[in-house]
Amino acid sequence: MIRLRKSADRGYADHGWLKSFHSFSFADYHDPAHMGVGNLRVINEDRIAPGTGFGTHGHRDMEIVSYVLEGALAHKDSLGNGTAGGAEPGKSAGVIRPGDVQRMSAGTGVRHSEFNHSADETTHFLQIWILPSRAGIAPGYEQKHFDAAAKRGRLALVASSDGRDGSVTIHADAAVRAGLFDGTERAELALTPGRLAYVFAARGSISANGQPLQAGDAVTLDGEARLVLEAGHGAEVLVFDLAR
Repeated sequence: MIRLRKSADRGYADHGWLKSFHSFSFADYHDPAHMGVGNLRVINEDRIAPGTGFGTHGHRDMEIVSYVLEGALAHKDSLGNGTAGGAEPGKSAGVIRPGDVQRMSAGTGVRHSEFNHSADETTHFLQIWILPSRAGIAPGYEQKHFDAAAKRGRLALVASSDGRDGSVTIHADAAVRAGLFDGTERAELALTPGRLAYVFAARGSISANGQPLQAGDAVTLDGEARLVLEAGHGAEVLVFDLAR
C-alpha cells in the first residue's frame, strides 16, 4: 500500500521571521489523520529569515534531527555545544550547513537555541522528531557531514540506531537515508516486512515506486517489498525506515 501526502495539504505557519510547513500535527496545526507515521512524529520544513531564529527553549524525550538544505543554522545548547568563535574542548561548534546532519537526544532535558546569523541568506532546513526507544536517557549531541558524492545516485545512511556506516546515532528504532537523484540515476532499497517506510521529497522531483513526487510531497509505504527511486530532476530525498 502506498499513501500519498501532498505538499499543499501540509499545515503551514507564517510567523514573519519563520515560515514553516508541517507534515504532521504540530503547534497550532492539528489534524487527527496526520499525527505521524510509526515513530516519526515531526517533519517541519522551516525557512528562517536572516538575523533571526529560535530563542532558547527546552525539549525532553525526543530524538531531534536537523538537516540543512540551504544557508546555515547556528546551534547552542545547555550541554556546552555552541558557536561564537568555536567549541569548547570535546564539544561541537554547532553550526550546521548543507550536507551536515545534526542529532540531539533531548532525553531527561536539554535547552537550546537555533539562529540564522546571515545578513542576507535565508536558512532552509528540515526539523525531524523521532520518538525514542525509551524515555529518560542522558541528553546528547552529534553532528556529521555527508558530502554530495556520498549521496549522488544512492541512498546514504545518515542516521541509525547503532551508528553504522558512519551515520549519526539516534536512540530510536529507526533509520534515515538521504539521496540525490538526476536523470537516469536510480536506487532500490529492500524494505523489511512489518515496518513502515516514509519517503520525503525535500526538493526537486522524483518517482517513488511509480508515484511522482514534487518538493514537499511524501509517501508512506506499508507492506511493500522494496522501494524504487528513479526519474529524478534536481531531487533530494529522505527515506525513513520506521517501527510501527
